Amino acid sequence: MKPVVGIPCYSQERQNDLCREAYATQQSYVRALEQTGISPVLIPATSNVEIIKNISERIDGLVLVGGRDIDPKHYGEVPLSKLSPVDRQRDHLEFTITSLCLSAHIPILGICRGIQTLNVCAGGTLWQDIATQVPNTIKHDYYPNYPRHKLSHSVQIEKDSRLAEIFRGLRLNVNSLHHQGIKKIGKGFRATAISTDGIIEGIEWIGKDWVVGVQWHPEELINDDIHMKSLFEVFASACDNYLTGKNT
Repeated sequence: MKPVVGIPCYSQERQNDLCREAYATQQSYVRALEQTGISPVLIPATSNVEIIKNISERIDGLVLVGGRDIDPKHYGEVPLSKLSPVDRQRDHLEFTITSLCLSAHIPILGICRGIQTLNVCAGGTLWQDIATQVPNTIKHDYYPNYPRHKLSHSVQIEKDSRLAEIFRGLRLNVNSLHHQGIKKIGKGFRATAISTDGIIEGIEWIGKDWVVGVQWHPEELINDDIHMKSLFEVFASACDNYLTGKNT
C-alpha cells in the first residue's frame, strides 16, 4: 500500500462557457508526487471542520502549495496595498488541516504560500510585500512574465538540516515566484535556507517530525535538477514511514 497525500485546493471559476465554480490545484504538484509513487488526493476547500478532521485522519502526508496571499488578520496585521485578493475559505481549510496534521505528526511539505502557511499557523508573521517593506532586497517576484523554472538567485542552506542532507550542499540555485516572505519565524520552526538578501527561504520543524517548507517551487524544477526531485522522494519516504507506523 502506498501513502496517500492530501493537497488542499483553492476555489476558482472553470475556464469554460459554463463558468461554474471549481476546486483546483496546479497539475505540476500532482505530477511531482506521482513520480515518487505517492497517491495524491485533492482536498476541497470546505469550511466543515468535521470533514477536514475526517480527511486528516485518512492521509499520510500533506502538501501545502502556492497561490494567493494569506489574509493578514491571521498574523495580526491589516492589509497593505500590495496584498493580492485573499481566499478566506482556503485559509480556513489550510490552517485547520495543518494544525491537525502537526498534532498528529503527519509529514508536511510547504511550497511558496505553503511555507508561509506553516509559519503563520505556528504564530509567525509575514512581509506582505518584500519589495516595498524590506530595503535593499533582490527581485523575488519573477512572475508572470518569466518561465516558472527560471533560476533567479541562490540560497544558503544551514548545516545539520534536512535540506542540507537532501540537497547535499550548502548553496542552491532556485526559482523565485513570490512577493511575500517570512518576517518573524513561528514557534517550533527554525530557518534552514536564506537568500542572499536575508529573506528566509526554508524552514524546518525543530523536533523529529518531518515538516519542511521552501519558498521556491521545486515542482517546476524536478526535470532539470535531480536534487529537487530528491526533496519529493524524501518527503514520500517520510509519508511511507508514517503509514507503516500507523498500521503497526
